[in-house]
Amino acid sequence: MCRSCVFKHGARRQTELNMDYNPSDHPRASTIFLSKSHNDDVIYRSVREKRKSLFTNNHGILRRKYSSCSTIFLDDNTVSQPNLKYTIKCVALAIYYHIKNRDTNGGMLLDIFDEKRHPLSKSEVPLDYNQYDPDQRQIYRFVRTLFSAAQLTSECAIVTLVYLERLLTYAEIDICPGNWKRIVLGAILLASKVWDDQAVWNVDYCQILKDITVEDMNELERQFLELLQFNINVPSSVYAKYYFDLRSLSESNNLSFPLEPLSREKAQKLEAISRLCDDKYKDLRRAARKRSASMDNLCGRRWVPAILS
Repeated sequence: MCRSCVFKHGARRQTELNMDYNPSDHPRASTIFLSKSHNDDVIYRSVREKRKSLFTNNHGILRRKYSSCSTIFLDDNTVSQPNLKYTIKCVALAIYYHIKNRDTNGGMLLDIFDEKRHPLSKSEVPLDYNQYDPDQRQIYRFVRTLFSAAQLTSECAIVTLVYLERLLTYAEIDICPGNWKRIVLGAILLASKVWDDQAVWNVDYCQILKDITVEDMNELERQFLELLQFNINVPSSVYAKYYFDLRSLSESNNLSFPLEPLSREKAQKLEAISRLCDDKYKDLRRAARKRSASMDNLCGRRWVPAILS
């Protein structure tokens, strides 16, 4: 085998090994946005400071909400039903760290994501459009506008972040000031079609972004899928990992989820859900006992008298 063939085989093998531990595919691989947030210049906060999400700011005074026997404080955010507003804020923060701590020496700039070649509005794109990083609020407003107009769910926001990181790793590109809007738009477009039962058509996004054409949206979707190698599967373990890493990101950046006292209605709902789960497990345990009893009958020992000569 020639040296070039060995090199190509080794490179392909190395790519396959890297894909095995891709965070958007592998549940045990650390998410990219969380590692990039740790690369920030801010010194790591202590555990006490990371948990400032349990505090509320009331006229400049930090007051902690403690649970007691009479009052329990919970946030309206679960892995199955994330809070829409705060999930979008966390996703916008993750995209912000992707842009801020990007690898300036690596990654290609693909034409389909370049806002200079494919502008989202008819207004003239400034010459320095690729020089200044957007702040978190600008990213949040862009994502919130699309989610509000298309009536997308909070789960779709998490899947959007999964597709975004999968694109960056599969295509070996970086998200930067000149392409972040179209990358985010493509990820939202794909996530809404895969995740939501009532998908938003490409022509609907043209109603939200008035100056973009259907042909441009179709081409954006097609190339996005090709760069993902048509891998749009998001395992539940990967989804849960991104959800909890977004919560960790919010805590380390003092992006608090609102804590509210547990009301009587919510308590009754939780009790009903717990009762259903308990009944389900009781049925499973009862069925397991029946199976074990039948096996005992089949496999029981039979004692016979010994014959001594």
